[in-house]
Amino acid sequence: MPASSRLLDGHELTSPYKSLHDSYVSNRRDSKCPVSALLAAGCLLVLGILLAVAVIETLKNEDRIHEALNPPQTPPCCNQSGPIEQSRHRRAVIKAALSSRAGEHTSCFHAFASKCPVSALLAAGCLLVLGILLAVAVIETLKNEDRIHEALNPPQTPPCSFLSSTIKNRHIAHPSLQYDACESIAVFEAWFLVSQGREILEEFKALPSRNVSVRVVTSIPTLAPNSTDLKALKEQGVQIRRVNFGRLTKGILHSKFWIVDGKHVYIGSANMDWRALTQVKELGVVIYNSSALAADLQKIFQSYWVTGRSNASIPDPWPSDYDTDINEERPLLLNLSGVESKAYITASPPVFCPDSRTRDLDAILSAIRGAQDFIHVAVMEFYPASKFFHHHGYWPVIEDALKRSAVDRNVSVCLLVSCGRETDPAVWPFIRSLDALHSPSDNINIAVRVFVIPAGNQSHIPYSRVNHNKYLVTDKVAYVGTSNWSADYFNTTAGVALVLSQDASGSSFHQQLRAVFDRDWSSRYSHPLADLHRIHDCAFSTSAPSQHET
Repeated sequence: MPASSRLLDGHELTSPYKSLHDSYVSNRRDSKCPVSALLAAGCLLVLGILLAVAVIETLKNEDRIHEALNPPQTPPCCNQSGPIEQSRHRRAVIKAALSSRAGEHTSCFHAFASKCPVSALLAAGCLLVLGILLAVAVIETLKNEDRIHEALNPPQTPPCSFLSSTIKNRHIAHPSLQYDACESIAVFEAWFLVSQGREILEEFKALPSRNVSVRVVTSIPTLAPNSTDLKALKEQGVQIRRVNFGRLTKGILHSKFWIVDGKHVYIGSANMDWRALTQVKELGVVIYNSSALAADLQKIFQSYWVTGRSNASIPDPWPSDYDTDINEERPLLLNLSGVESKAYITASPPVFCPDSRTRDLDAILSAIRGAQDFIHVAVMEFYPASKFFHHHGYWPVIEDALKRSAVDRNVSVCLLVSCGRETDPAVWPFIRSLDALHSPSDNINIAVRVFVIPAGNQSHIPYSRVNHNKYLVTDKVAYVGTSNWSADYFNTTAGVALVLSQDASGSSFHQQLRAVFDRDWSSRYSHPLADLHRIHDCAFSTSAPSQHET
């Protein structure tokens, strides 16, 4: 959730999203100009080729006519031809003349070429050169744009992988789950608006006609109060409930997961909207054919579903139907892409967890305390305080665990946080103080970097161009969640996470997640804190001192 959002009386969220109706369309110009330029380049190339062909054909025809009118001289003893030879000669002249006339009547290129072939060839050459130069210019422009968007679209993982680490992979993974569904889909926190999200919305609307049961849970309050997408889904037979987390917990529903046919599962950072598909860097996990894991996640979905009834309350305690046999103490044993794995699903807030469910925060702290070699964290927002209620109340739970790991056990800690134009500057003092502990000479290795995606000409889109990831990878476990790292997300806001432990060798999910972190940490979009005064697309740039001030 954006840092500037606050829960108000009546459980509404103030947000620029309120100006984004379902008719909203991004006024991007960069997507149109390159296409028009490529079309112009193509037209110039085609015109040049046609003119060159016309010149060549005209010259060929002129040679035939000249040859027919001026046949080669034969020796005196052989210069007489019979009627047959004379007839062939006349047909050649007529055929060449007709060919020339046909060219004049069918194409202006032949007319121009026949009058001035040298000029026509020069014109054709100019058109070809202009077309090639324009095409090269467009290609170079697109290459530059690709470099900017490289952070949003890094290389895809191997086909056998179940890691969805990019916008592109997520866009493929979600519809594939959807198209294959034959029984049911449970999904929530869904709002689509227009553009790329509209494609998924239309597919959802069509599912009930295929006898696929679709249930959607969303939040009250919401950042998209003007959206009519849920109404459109409901009209097509989709079952929808809205959970009033503002009343129940003074939080929101921030979970993002899919359950398909009781056997396929997606958990990740992405909301169900067009920005997540095109403007925000996301990461999630898709696991196929695990009915046990899907059934466990279904219990969390069902807890949302029952509290979505009118005037519902939170059970205390939760009925035994919501208990789980899968948790940190008893993880699920499963084979993922040929790798023996242990997995369990966590949840927050605590009031939505039966005693048998591992809390989200507890899983994070356990992973940090169990690390022996390294801890790599990528999260949009690291804020050791309460943000929405009891604003700025200090909450050092995760921060202290990271510091103790680095100081007491000499574990290497790398924290990659995101920064965009709407990022809350109040985060800056906390990440700066953590980075200040870095002292290799004392064997204390805590490094903090900031991931900044250039806004380009998309600065008008609110809360876009950020690294929305929320994951942790250590030498022991991999954690992929849906919550930012501040107090409210664990105490009052609904979220889930998948925790996996595997053999770290080979092409396991653990290795893939570590490779994603290493790639992002070393990319051109990752900046040390000392360089942020030069990065205009980061809200921290006004807070970060320049080097001569430090």
